Amino acid sequence: MTTQAPRFSFEIHARDGKARTGKIRMKRGDIRTPAFMPVGTAATVKAMKPETVRATGADILLGNTYHLMLRPGAERMARLGGLHKFMNWDRPILTDSGGYQVMSLSDLRKITEEGVTFASHIDGSRHHLTPERSMEIQRLLGSDIVMAFDECPRADQGKEVIERSMLMSMRWAKRSRDGFDSGEEHAARSALFGIQQGGLHEDLRGISAGKLREIGFDGYAIGGLAVGEGQEAMFATLDFAPGQLPDDAPRYLMGVGKPDDLVGAVERGVDMFDCVLPSRSGRNGQAFTWRGPLNIRNARFAEDQGPLDERCTCSVCATYSRAYLHHLNKANEILGMMLMTEHNIAFYQQLMAGMRAAIAEGRFAGFAADFRRDYFGGL
Repeated sequence: MTTQAPRFSFEIHARDGKARTGKIRMKRGDIRTPAFMPVGTAATVKAMKPETVRATGADILLGNTYHLMLRPGAERMARLGGLHKFMNWDRPILTDSGGYQVMSLSDLRKITEEGVTFASHIDGSRHHLTPERSMEIQRLLGSDIVMAFDECPRADQGKEVIERSMLMSMRWAKRSRDGFDSGEEHAARSALFGIQQGGLHEDLRGISAGKLREIGFDGYAIGGLAVGEGQEAMFATLDFAPGQLPDDAPRYLMGVGKPDDLVGAVERGVDMFDCVLPSRSGRNGQAFTWRGPLNIRNARFAEDQGPLDERCTCSVCATYSRAYLHHLNKANEILGMMLMTEHNIAFYQQLMAGMRAAIAEGRFAGFAADFRRDYFGGL
């Protein structure tokens, strides 16, 4: 007898300090945690084929509600069979709510209690995004993990502004919950995550966490960080924010980050991450390695026949030299962007796998110390 995969479940297999390793089980496949989600903004991880992304070890991708609603459009996506079929990715996809992108359109948007009216950055057309419409768009895309609609204020705004925004986001969270549940067929196979807000303020984040608990979600994201506050302030917030959220649910730190950010956040109890950094950096000639980042355009690599990273097990490091990658990037060849991106995504997945193993074996503190020694030791 075959056991049907659950809609959503989360198992913690081991703990080491605050760090946890486990597994999210969903109908489209398991997600090993801590997990890093490559960002597929417009139904693609830039410069990579989906099968190549999967080969790096990625269990889940992130899709962008804002960009996909504008182009090709959510209704069109549904007519074409949904995001998974459209981009040839048969494993889980998490879609953000559109709130962060709307925040970045400060000169093109108007926020009210009802939602956000904004002008498309593509053609100037007007759109109205509400919690209910965000849930509908994510349903039409066929998202596996749906994010509640929220406002993401900058961390440097005054506490009163951040509190007012957070409380509105919590009202939007309840409307997101109701809108998600109204799509019964989608809700029966997908999950909904709430988003904690409150800036750098422990009391505001505590209030936000309490309201999210009352509503009830499958998982909980930590929003409003990685928006310019710096690593020290981010880590200070992560010293308390994850612990305010339910222990038996995944904790997702949105939009983070550099490899050392990931290690520090896992130390503080975070389970999931996403960031454009590995793909964006790859397209611009930066490689992440176990001995720190390097700029392959640097003249010192012009005749270097070694791999990008001697410890990396990806196909790029097994096949191509630094000299060749230097040439491709200096010549602005598309292949250079593809290979650098593939390496970076693979490096991030190897880092996550290393952390999962270290937590399972009770040696995470040593892993983190060794990582920092090598990563900041220089090439």
